[in-house]
Amino acid sequence: MSELSNNPGPTEAVRVEWARRIEAEYRSSAHTQHLTLWLIQLGAPRELIDDGLRIVQDELDHAELSAEVAREAGAEVAPAIVQEDLLLKAPAGPLEERTLFATLEVFCLGETVAVPLFTELRRACSVPVARRALDRILRDEVRHRQFGWDLLDYLLETRPALRETGRRILPLLLTGLTKRYGSSTSALVLPEERAWGLMAPASYREILETTLEREYEPRFRERGLL
Repeated sequence: MSELSNNPGPTEAVRVEWARRIEAEYRSSAHTQHLTLWLIQLGAPRELIDDGLRIVQDELDHAELSAEVAREAGAEVAPAIVQEDLLLKAPAGPLEERTLFATLEVFCLGETVAVPLFTELRRACSVPVARRALDRILRDEVRHRQFGWDLLDYLLETRPALRETGRRILPLLLTGLTKRYGSSTSALVLPEERAWGLMAPASYREILETTLEREYEPRFRERGLL
């Protein structure tokens, strides 16, 4: 039985955003699967490989949870799964450098900022189906973030030359992340959209700025990448 009758009515923005999240979570699963293959090729520790494979499953679960929310909100358009977008992209070079690039972009940056982002999305979320999805996603994101930093430490410890590579590419990745999350100043979001697990575009920028100061800068400085 639908829970919708007891909750704020979903807007079109709710339907669009949760459909987008299906695509994003599915894409994250594919990217992590690709990265884990690289770890196998590099002979990485079994613990890291197992962690990567677990994250693949997590992201598929997140996609399914997002699909449940989208259906409950009345979304009728199927998510756009673009095969080319499911490939993990990194600049041409040795496998170690491509692995470092993906580790920094997808996990050290993406999954680290995801924790405070999902924390804020969850804070005002009251629609049960959306709240359940965000509860699970947030719980997993904390572990995904740790995987990224553990993997970075492994790469830097076993291949010290990658530290210089990291110093070179990190500013470019940070710039790209700022363009992705930090460009909007709009504070517009309806109360019913907050209840469905959305937030104002400007909140993404504010959270990114805080994460840069509290997470990225100290963590990367500690590892000699800034």
